[in-house]
Amino acid sequence: MLEGLAGRTPRLSTDLTALEAAAGEVMAPEAFAYVSGTAGSGATGRADRTAFDRRRLVPRMLRGTRRTDTSVTLFGQRLPVPVLLAPLAAQQVAHPEGESATARAAAATGVPMVLSTFASRTLEEVAGAAGDHPRWFQLYLPSDRAVGESLVRRAEASGYGAIVVTVDATHLGFRPAELDSGYSPFLRGTGIANFTGDPAFRAGLPADADATATVLRWAQISTDPTLTWEDLAWLRGLTRLPLLVKGVLHPDDARLALEHGADGVVVSTHGGRQLDGGVSSLDALPAVRAAVGPDVPVLMDSGVRTGSDVVKALALGADAVLYGRPYVYGLGLDGQRGVEHVLRCLLTDLGLALALTGCASLADVGPHLLANGDRR
Repeated sequence: MLEGLAGRTPRLSTDLTALEAAAGEVMAPEAFAYVSGTAGSGATGRADRTAFDRRRLVPRMLRGTRRTDTSVTLFGQRLPVPVLLAPLAAQQVAHPEGESATARAAAATGVPMVLSTFASRTLEEVAGAAGDHPRWFQLYLPSDRAVGESLVRRAEASGYGAIVVTVDATHLGFRPAELDSGYSPFLRGTGIANFTGDPAFRAGLPADADATATVLRWAQISTDPTLTWEDLAWLRGLTRLPLLVKGVLHPDDARLALEHGADGVVVSTHGGRQLDGGVSSLDALPAVRAAVGPDVPVLMDSGVRTGSDVVKALALGADAVLYGRPYVYGLGLDGQRGVEHVLRCLLTDLGLALALTGCASLADVGPHLLANGDRR
């Protein structure tokens, strides 16, 4: 507002729900289709948003919330906010600096980053960009277990604080926006840097392998459609890092994740990109929380856009949220500065939402903040 007195306004909108349309104006059409697209008719993606929109907060007054404490402890790590950047792949499609720019923005704003296996920058490069700032590594467990073990060891050596294994994408969802554009960044060599720079992956290539042979090997081994819960137990045996299972929607799967070695779960629809017509993450969250009890870390993603959305997720049982597409739209619009803008807007909105609902800290957030019919 003070800047406005001098005639200066923000480069980007502070309306976080307006960024998608703005990014669509500047990003290459095929890149925008990749980032914004959902599975099938888009029903799951719409359900993720509808679940937030239909729930209503009931604020409490005169609670002395001049200062709000937004910090949260996960796996012994004190994080300044209950928000982490979701692992979005191939960010170079949005901006040439890709995940490196995102990591710098995350560090500048105090938001931990979860790096995708399918990043367009190696996990070592991103660790260098992040510096001492907390970061986690998201893992698609490859069918070549030697490559999977190598990725875990590299994440450990590079200071990543947890492994987030994604289990809902062993088969790629039917995504019309990507199919109609005939575009996959991976088949063009973007988003496979963690493989092309991996010694175990390179060991499986002939000495004279060209770019095409490299991409084909990646396509053959990068995910594993035969995964079972026993593979999670195998992964648990590889590392002492906290292990989260991402993509859980059914309470029984949450229980199975814990039985096979997980330390926490992430309730997620993969941003609506996998199964069309599925339950929303927010609707699935309360049952998952009930299944694992109060002490197991539960995170959620998919559909989160605003500070009030974060409060609603926390009220229904999440310890923190993963925040996805909006920051990549910011990346596409203005690189590192765009990501920083998005995160500063979100965190300001979150702090105000907490204060305006009468919460001085995250400990004050609970189902009582929601209208009676919205507490499930």
